[in-house]
Amino acid sequence: MRLISSYYASSRVIFKAIPMIGLELAPLSDDERLHEDKLRSEITSVIAARGGWISFADFMNLALYAPGLGYYAAGAYKLGIGGDFTTAPELSPVFGRCIATQCEQILSAVGGGEILEIGAGTGALAVDILEELNRARCLPTAYRILEPSPELRVRQQQRLLALDASLRNRVSWLDSLPTDTFSGVILANEVLDALPVECFQVTKENVESLGVIATSNGFAWAPKPANAALAAAVTALAATRGVNFFDGYRSELCLSLEPWLAAVLKSLERGVALFVDYGLSREHYYDDSHLGGTLACYHRQRQHHDPFVNLGLQDITAWVDFTRVADAAVAIGLTIEGYTTQANFLLGLGFDEHLTALGETLTQSDRMRLIRSAARLVMPHEMGETFKCMALGRDYSSALRGFSVRDFTASL
Repeated sequence: MRLISSYYASSRVIFKAIPMIGLELAPLSDDERLHEDKLRSEITSVIAARGGWISFADFMNLALYAPGLGYYAAGAYKLGIGGDFTTAPELSPVFGRCIATQCEQILSAVGGGEILEIGAGTGALAVDILEELNRARCLPTAYRILEPSPELRVRQQQRLLALDASLRNRVSWLDSLPTDTFSGVILANEVLDALPVECFQVTKENVESLGVIATSNGFAWAPKPANAALAAAVTALAATRGVNFFDGYRSELCLSLEPWLAAVLKSLERGVALFVDYGLSREHYYDDSHLGGTLACYHRQRQHHDPFVNLGLQDITAWVDFTRVADAAVAIGLTIEGYTTQANFLLGLGFDEHLTALGETLTQSDRMRLIRSAARLVMPHEMGETFKCMALGRDYSSALRGFSVRDFTASL
């Protein structure tokens, strides 16, 4: 099982982080065009009501979360084969088993507790975690899921029917963040990248917010002087890098991260929050290799860079500034328990052992398919280096196994 690196010189799977630039977008059905027209009309009305211009963060929020119409609020099929992108839990059960190993360590250290998963995808991660924790005899007292997508909630409920009733009965769904406090684990796999971002550009005179206007030909980018919050945030970024952004520099940042993180972590009385997403430390996020930013869209397993098409039918994302996540966590009293690549994280959690165990009862051909899919979780040209893992602790002091191979916290 340790020879997986020999397979993958050219193989690819479509993740959110792997571009498919240059491919034509998949055509829309009549129903999809009708859906897009409804959301376009809704956004156009909002733009008109706000004087003809809205920030990109507001546009992204509407495109993803407008009630009944936004990408995550409507019924579009999103994840896996036939969807728009594939995430790690759908790719291989090895991912969930490794996460479960980390959850086991945390739950044992805090004397038991709950797991809260934010944005549970198809439910594959919940199934794998609960089954592995059951084998380890370290089940959480409850497994709660906060899922904003009605379509995904239904898929999760159907997926969890495969669980034994004793495990399934531990799972419940929340309509909003919990108001009670608990000890245990918070999980968020590919959630931070879907938080709305502000797009900006720097000129010789000032910082401009790249917002959105409605034209006869559709939506279009339109700059205007940035408000005080955005201008201050961009100035702080430049100070962090120790340079001035050059005239015409464009990128994005997430001003909603701090309040969102505070709200999510408020209920964690003792334990660890684990975030897995594609992203970088601030120093690398805003270096010259990422000119223009990281904003991307995903539709039918293709990546492109036009957020103004396929409204309500495509995902819109941006990479995560993990330095910003760390700063926000420390500001509300949490500690950084680890930051590393997904490859290091999974290897530290027994990736090889879990892969071997999963393959023991398989035929040779099925075992090879398992190895090929699992390898994409850790290979550098796949998810292994692009995706990062960060752990935030509250009243927690045990060294986490997932960061035992290598910890890059000092790079933040």
